[in-house]
Amino acid sequence: MDYSSMNYQHCIRIIALVSCLIAIVAGQYATAPGIGYHSKALERVFEARNLELGFPTPKERERVLRAGLYDPDNVVPIDVDVYYTHGDKTPSIFVTIPRFTKGVPYSLAYVTNEVRENGTELRAYPSYDWHQSHGADCNGLTSVYRTQIDECGRMWILDSGEIDFVQHCPPQLYALDLASGGVVHHYRLPQDVYKTGVSRFVTPTIEMDAKNCDVGHVYMADSIGDGIVVYDVAAQKSWRIENKYTYPHPDFGTFKIAGESFQLWDGSVAMSLTPHGLAGHLERMLYFHSLSSDWQMAIPLSVVNNGSIWKRNDVSAGLDQFVLLGKRGSQCVAAAMSETGMLLCGLVQPPSILAWNIRQSYTPENMALLIEDEQRLQFVSGLKIVRNHEGKEELWALSNRLQKAFGTGLNFKEVNYRIQKCGIYELLNGLSCH
Repeated sequence: MDYSSMNYQHCIRIIALVSCLIAIVAGQYATAPGIGYHSKALERVFEARNLELGFPTPKERERVLRAGLYDPDNVVPIDVDVYYTHGDKTPSIFVTIPRFTKGVPYSLAYVTNEVRENGTELRAYPSYDWHQSHGADCNGLTSVYRTQIDECGRMWILDSGEIDFVQHCPPQLYALDLASGGVVHHYRLPQDVYKTGVSRFVTPTIEMDAKNCDVGHVYMADSIGDGIVVYDVAAQKSWRIENKYTYPHPDFGTFKIAGESFQLWDGSVAMSLTPHGLAGHLERMLYFHSLSSDWQMAIPLSVVNNGSIWKRNDVSAGLDQFVLLGKRGSQCVAAAMSETGMLLCGLVQPPSILAWNIRQSYTPENMALLIEDEQRLQFVSGLKIVRNHEGKEELWALSNRLQKAFGTGLNFKEVNYRIQKCGIYELLNGLSCH
């Protein structure tokens, strides 16, 4: 049977005719078995034309404005992270704001309940003091792209050490206890695992035993240095993985979103771990992809975690252990894995949430566009799956219109930044997110 015809008939059985036509026109993505095509919108949590940043005092706000340490028009959020405390129905919501320029007063914030003229106010986390040296003191936070909150209430923060693409501090990893705000772990990367003035560490991924809260390894994506650094927490040792699979692809260095285009030449950006004890998967895997690429990669954790394999500057080390699962045809930014083995990512073109069941082959007929929204899903750079107060999984997504921020400039009369969410069950079964 002709593929497009088969896809069309399949859509007719499960969704309205108009949604099916959209899927066919998109040209690549079908409704995978067990996944419902979802044409409804994600639930809105936070929207802003520009971010409203809070300061300890009005005097401090004026000081950083005069000193050029705060440019309100160049504050672009990248990631969202969420934590439900002790069954609380209302979670704590955190946002990262990398210091792409010198005008970012702090790089990690939380969403408050205060509503100001420009919208809901953000405040520095864990405190303003952690950020105010602007790279002069490396015993704080310099620039944070993404975080990961583990199931034991600790936020793992990967600090790139950069401001305006200049290395001020070594890349470092912090773990903060969300209940107290105290540091429970800290590690500065040694010089032999990163490229000074080149590396940009953007994403931490945690391997943890939830039963005893022990973190075994942390995987850190180096997007500009085109590699992955693996950190053995107990041994406090790290090693670098870099080869052709962690590099960008020349055909995907141009990003086209909502009629605008810009250039990014980024390698490894997103990583996910297969769930513990997943049926049919005897060995846990690390899934990853480069930002400027459409390749989806995998490698066994037993290989990644064996530091003896990874020799310095050896791009052929462990090369036969990498698996090219397939190609998407477009770039994906952030990614997240559900407990049932559904890999979700923020697809660039069309702007959407793409889902794939890891038990199946990585092919278009096994992928689904769960949500496609040209307006509200422009560059989904933050994507997390968290457990809510009822223990159910939720997807949280942050979009930021990066094509405008890096191109013609943002229009602050329009909504540019959005945080949205949906229950995973609802999302995968075509139900309302509200």
